[in-house]
Amino acid sequence: MSENNNPTAALIIIGNEILSGRTRDANLSFLGQRCEELGIDLIEARVIQDIESAIIEVVNAYRKQVDYVFTTGGIGPTHDDITSVSVARAFDVAVERNAEAVDAMDRYYPPGKLNEARLKMADIPVGATLIENPVSGAPGFQMENVFVLPGVPSIMQAMFNGITNRLVGGLPMLTESVKTDITEGTLAQGLGEIQASYADVSIGSYPFFKAGLLGVNLILRSTDNERLQEATEKVREMIREMDGKIF
Repeated sequence: MSENNNPTAALIIIGNEILSGRTRDANLSFLGQRCEELGIDLIEARVIQDIESAIIEVVNAYRKQVDYVFTTGGIGPTHDDITSVSVARAFDVAVERNAEAVDAMDRYYPPGKLNEARLKMADIPVGATLIENPVSGAPGFQMENVFVLPGVPSIMQAMFNGITNRLVGGLPMLTESVKTDITEGTLAQGLGEIQASYADVSIGSYPFFKAGLLGVNLILRSTDNERLQEATEKVREMIREMDGKIF
């Protein structure tokens, strides 16, 4: 559990193409937002290579530390898609050709198109619960608190939205934003004093320079709306006292 008693989660992004920069990850942003809505605190994310030992190590570490582990990538039909086998070995179980997964894929692919390479995506760790894929047929799976999802964002998002009934959340994270033309250096001391008084509200400072205007966007987050509104008003009061603009 996190400081606000919400369940915690971690994301493992698996793929050499992400680390090389050839593919831009979009899954972290989506999962972060959805976890906030569900009242689950996504506390850490790691990007790792398609290496079996690395996947095993990180999966085993995270599944003991957080309530939910999500992995993305590495469950396709090619030789470098090794996530399913690696997760099975992390749990010390075998991989089997899952009949339910084969049936789901058989309904998706035209006759004669479900070849052996594609059938590899039906090789699932023994004891896993399937995660339905409403977009392209090949399922993901759940092993205890580990949810194994594809890397393609549109498919991953559809599959994640199908497992939210398996996740027990807490209080959703609420957000307020205050944008001003006062810079960070000027705000720093007063902002620190407000943060000290509202330890249950996270206050982030994000500078911007746009259309010749230099300023900062202050993001306040909390599961307690009353405290969030109080802290937000304190920030606005501080800016007004400095004769700053609030956008």
